[in-house]
Amino acid sequence: MGVARTASMSRHRHAMELHLPEGHRQALEAHCRRTGESAHHVLRAALGDYLDLEHHTLWQVSTSTAVVEGVSQGCLRVGELAHHGDFGLGTFDHLDGEGVLLEGECWQARADGSLSRAPDEELTPFFVVTHFQSDQQHHFEQVTSWADLCSRLDALRPSDNLFMAIRVHGLLDRIEVRTVSAVETGTDLEAAAAVQTVFDHRNLSGTLVGFWSPGYVSSLNIPGYHFHFLSDDRQCGGHVLENGALEAARLTVDLHLESDLRVALPQTRDFLQADLSRDPSEALARAEAKPC
Repeated sequence: MGVARTASMSRHRHAMELHLPEGHRQALEAHCRRTGESAHHVLRAALGDYLDLEHHTLWQVSTSTAVVEGVSQGCLRVGELAHHGDFGLGTFDHLDGEGVLLEGECWQARADGSLSRAPDEELTPFFVVTHFQSDQQHHFEQVTSWADLCSRLDALRPSDNLFMAIRVHGLLDRIEVRTVSAVETGTDLEAAAAVQTVFDHRNLSGTLVGFWSPGYVSSLNIPGYHFHFLSDDRQCGGHVLENGALEAARLTVDLHLESDLRVALPQTRDFLQADLSRDPSEALARAEAKPC
């Protein structure tokens, strides 16, 4: 019989001794060698999956207001995101590109059009993640625009007061995405978005990774729909522009309801000294849309 031990890390966690059949132990060790994950992480995730824990939790680092006001210094390593989810979006140190977390892999789309796996050591100033598990699946035919997609999603949401994680996959006849270049410390989001690079892709298969957030959280998150795109061939990605082109003959849509919000606030000097009292709604709307 194999034995896996977990150490007590605080007074809120308890040491346990788990006796595993030899086959389970070998499979666990092989998985850890292949992925680099610790046995503690794998066992915790498996137990959470069995007990349906954290499947409806939205976890984020920092706030949308902080990013709007120019607090773009990275405060969390990308590798730490795996402890909180396998699906999500965000950005990187000093807004150096758009981040997409899909199936546990974090990708970085830069303004030069390149896409690469984000190193675990890369820092992020803002990221939103969840453990995605589809609660319902739908198929949308003949999607003609961003507004059309959002209208159909509106009909499926059970409430305007809860969060929703949304995964959309299919062949996009056309999709416009943007990426932002790295900026100097203190540069606000509107100024950064003013020099964004826009890419117009045709006949490209991929996934839209996104969330719908209630209007009352505008100081914490981006209200309404927010999507990043990742191509199936892992050659391109970016932020999906709200008023940009989006067309597809058929899309598969998976929805995951989020009822638990957890926010980790940075303790960097920039965050602690920033004035975050301004309503960011208008600035966010301008920064998220396609430039005129």
